[in-house]
Amino acid sequence: MNKTDKPKQIKLEAKPRTIFGKANKSHRKEGFLPGNIYGKDFESASISVSMNDFTITFKQAGETSVVYIQLDGKEIPTLISDIDYHPVTETILHVGFRKVNLKQKIEAQVPFSFIGESEAVEKKHGVLLTQAEHVTVNALPANIPSEIEIDLSKLTEIGDSIRVSDLPTSDSYQILDDPEKTIVSITEHKEEEIEPETTSVEPEITGEALKAEGSASDAANAERSDQGEKTASNPSTSSGQASTNREEKK
Repeated sequence: MNKTDKPKQIKLEAKPRTIFGKANKSHRKEGFLPGNIYGKDFESASISVSMNDFTITFKQAGETSVVYIQLDGKEIPTLISDIDYHPVTETILHVGFRKVNLKQKIEAQVPFSFIGESEAVEKKHGVLLTQAEHVTVNALPANIPSEIEIDLSKLTEIGDSIRVSDLPTSDSYQILDDPEKTIVSITEHKEEEIEPETTSVEPEITGEALKAEGSASDAANAERSDQGEKTASNPSTSSGQASTNREEKK
């Protein structure tokens, strides 16, 4: 189902803006939002709008409904197209309005709205993968749908998917995306296998082992010491042996 029913003309009052750069910071604190209007065959205009008014307007129009900017006594048909957010606070810093010709078709991105529940997910433990969140259409500005609904209840089995070619067609707009492009699909849930850690364990040396090792070392040192003492205390033995050897040689 495509939501093409839109509210009556959405209007937003704006004033010419002469503040630029860092000066916009104080301008925002006063409750105003800097922006600009741009478009084909249109001289870009720097404007300022009420932050509160823009918040209400954006909730109504999104990026697919025509917003008539009231500036210097004129009404300029636009689409909200470029919004800059603060990277930390996510507050709106700047907004761009794309001027459109109501009699000429344009390209626009239409968001999907996912409804219903998939039986494959609820009862068969499948995993829902969302692979696209919008589709590009070509239409007159007034005929751009605000959203296109995707019914997830049609996904009943593992492996089911919804492609662009499954979307309903309309006489008021043309879908430009590849018909084979997947929007959502169901895959099998797989448990992640965790391999046990294998680490080499160094043998633990207890106090008893250290004591035994020390005793063996002390005994060896004592034995070497005793042998040295015996050699030193019996020098005649070595001298007599040497004399005997000389006699034998004679």
